[in-house]
Order: sequence, then C-alpha cells, then structure tokens
Amino acid sequence: MSGYYYYDGQADQYEAHYLDACSLCRKSLRDSDIFMYRGNTPFCSKECRQEQMEMDEAREKNWKSGRSLRKSDAQNSTPNKAVRTGTVAVA
Repeated sequence: MSGYYYYDGQADQYEAHYLDACSLCRKSLRDSDIFMYRGNTPFCSKECRQEQMEMDEAREKNWKSGRSLRKSDAQNSTPNKAVRTGTVAVA
C-alpha cells in the first residue's frame, strides 16, 4: 500500500488517510511539506492553500451579503399589512 492508511474497523477495509493528498488539487503529499488550513485541511503548497482561503472568503462574503439583504427586505416591508387570524376548516 502506498501512502498512509488507517483501519476503519471493517475486515480487510483500509481507507486513505486525510493527509495523503492536497484538499484542492489532490496532488500526493507523500514526502513533501504540508500546508494546513483551518486545523485539519492539508494542501501541497501555499498557493493551493491561498486559493482555498480566497474561495472561503468569497463564499462567506456572499453568504453575509445575502443574509443582510434578507434583513433589509424584512425591515423595509410595509408594517401596516392586514393579517387575518382565525380557524380554517377544510372538508
């Protein structure tokens, strides 16, 4: 077997260790430096790690901007809308 493997508890079943390959480009990390990000995400180079960091920042920025739009929509909605309350029976 090449790389690092661990036993997952199943008879004759071994899975690749998470430090075997770069999380972005899947390049083998065997016998090379490993650049970690967010605790347990391995990368083969500073460039791969930086690319992942930029993708995460963009995703977070989009998530936050979408969230702020929903908040502003709720704040800008007309507060004087009529709301009916009561019981509805369906046969």
